[in-house]
Amino acid sequence: MSKLKVAVAVSGGGSNLQALIDACSNPDFPAEIVTVLANRPQAYGLERARQAGIPTVLIDHTEFDDRESFDAELDKALRATGADLICLAGFMRILTDDFVRGWEGRMINIHPSLLPKHRGLHTHQRAIEAGDAYHGCTVHYVCPELDAGPLIIQAKVPVEPGDTPDSLAARVLTREHVIYPQALQWIAEGRVEITGDTALVDGQPGPVILDWDA
Repeated sequence: MSKLKVAVAVSGGGSNLQALIDACSNPDFPAEIVTVLANRPQAYGLERARQAGIPTVLIDHTEFDDRESFDAELDKALRATGADLICLAGFMRILTDDFVRGWEGRMINIHPSLLPKHRGLHTHQRAIEAGDAYHGCTVHYVCPELDAGPLIIQAKVPVEPGDTPDSLAARVLTREHVIYPQALQWIAEGRVEITGDTALVDGQPGPVILDWDA
């Protein structure tokens, strides 16, 4: 059976990219990364890809006059790879509605909160300030509304006394590295479908929730 062809988009260090690379290195994993694309020349994710022998594409967003022209070039590059699915892995760009609609149902993202709580940035600080007992991360499909697409899987971790945004972020990141490859595997195996605003995993409404008590 042919593997799902995946393009991963990054802007920075690419630790979630590395988790996906590691998963795809298993010959039995049902997906393969065909390209890693970055919008910043200094993104270390490009080096991770090179070390793994994965083709890379750099499209520096600072060279474009507006989001529309950048997204048009991004779309062109991604379609040239033959990718079936885009994984956003710390890709720090707000994509235009036209781009998102062109890939709707074929683009996923990992977000550091238990969506729909704490959309956007500074999620760890906001979770602490809100007095949340639990925090975590979510893999979801991307839709035009920010951080609002169908939810596939979440990892839930307790907010501990004395947590700082950095300590909480570090703990959540370890869970991100678990659930992103898991979501990709399920999609590649055909176990995820979208019905309206809901992702169904094995026919059951998502998100699947993994709960860590420590």
